Amino acid sequence: MDRKNVWSSYSKKQLAELEKLNKEYRHFLDHGKTERECIKEAVKLAKEAGYRDLQEVIKKKETLSEGDKVYAVCMEKTIAMFHIGSKDIEKGMNILGAHVDSPRLDLKQNPLYEDTELAYLDTHYYGGIKKYQWVTIPLALHGVVAKKDGSMVDICIGEKEDDPVFCITDLLVHLSGEQLEKKAAKVVEGEALNLLIGNIPLEDKEETAVKANILKLLKQQYDIEEDDFLSAELEVVPAGKARECGLDRSMVLAYGHDDRVCAYTSLAAMLDMKKVKRTACCILVDKEEIGSVGATGMQSRFFENTVAELLNCMGDYSDIKLRRVLANSRMLSSDVSAAYDPEFASAFEKKNTAYFAHGIVFNKYTGSRGKSGSNDANAEYMAQLRATLEKHEVAFQTAELGKVDFGGGGTIAYILALYGMQVIDCGVAVLNMHAPWEIVSKADVYEAKRCYNAFLTE
Repeated sequence: MDRKNVWSSYSKKQLAELEKLNKEYRHFLDHGKTERECIKEAVKLAKEAGYRDLQEVIKKKETLSEGDKVYAVCMEKTIAMFHIGSKDIEKGMNILGAHVDSPRLDLKQNPLYEDTELAYLDTHYYGGIKKYQWVTIPLALHGVVAKKDGSMVDICIGEKEDDPVFCITDLLVHLSGEQLEKKAAKVVEGEALNLLIGNIPLEDKEETAVKANILKLLKQQYDIEEDDFLSAELEVVPAGKARECGLDRSMVLAYGHDDRVCAYTSLAAMLDMKKVKRTACCILVDKEEIGSVGATGMQSRFFENTVAELLNCMGDYSDIKLRRVLANSRMLSSDVSAAYDPEFASAFEKKNTAYFAHGIVFNKYTGSRGKSGSNDANAEYMAQLRATLEKHEVAFQTAELGKVDFGGGGTIAYILALYGMQVIDCGVAVLNMHAPWEIVSKADVYEAKRCYNAFLTE
């Protein structure tokens, strides 16, 4: 099937909209390098668009009805937003679901140590990464420290122009003959991903004087002590802003496109809606990169419980109604797909792969090899979506995640499908997926938002 590059099809107005959206997206990326930061930004934007905290509605015993817009947050890492439509919610919702966690390095609970007058922070990688990609690049530290008195300390070091940055060292090429004989998975191993953070010793201290100086600086600048690392969530991420990529500025190079490109376009589409027929929902979740586990992952009961609270505030809760709402809903599991890379052509099957600037990507099924772990959407749902996108003139393409026996991956789609609702994976094509710096096409970002708008409208 002939799917064309969409750049030549845009009017001047559309090009202006495209650039505006991508500028806003880059701002979101710069202010959302962790799950907490993404949810904080989402709440800010939701409030500006007239959304209210569902907990406040519950507390005031208010009743929700058509046109009302509310949100609920779980542990500062997951958000569910609802825009109540004119149709009976028992007929189901239109749901956009994406994740805001990305591959990274987390600090261990006892991370700080000194070795030969160099101070380090010990890390544990999160999600699927090529470990060798994380050495010798500028890194930043983001997160929170929870103190015993209940106070929280926000940490963000390495993003301002005058901030210091951090680094993981690598062996010089002159001495790396033995290292270069190793397989790529072993060139740099997990326990070697130690963050270099200091070299100046504290005066009048003989042993671990560099570590002591780091602790002194932490106390002076953040009022935290070594034991406070035990109750901290600190993430090591690439330092620097999202940038336009290419001489023609057609792409965006940034950390965290997977899956913040789908999270932001879903959020932006949701906030655009002035009036909806079917109740619209956008859920941005945590922990997808490690199996959607935990209280803030999609496998938790947070979403189901929140829908129950929503129904209760509408004055019409029952367990059977909750089951019907979920079963009758339709969802786009908004997650990225692999873009065709001609430099690694052997990993792709050209007829069934995604291409830059060919629009949003539908993965009817994901999983690995024999579709293991896949949500496989049915033909009827795909036909409905084709009709919707063609009606709204949205560019789209279909793809698989590489050749059949090369591997694969999963999303949150199968979890929502457990309720019996219609679910399909639908997102933006990415180059360098799971690398510290990933690339997307501006045109695909624009088509993703247009797709999500069309889906919520129908």
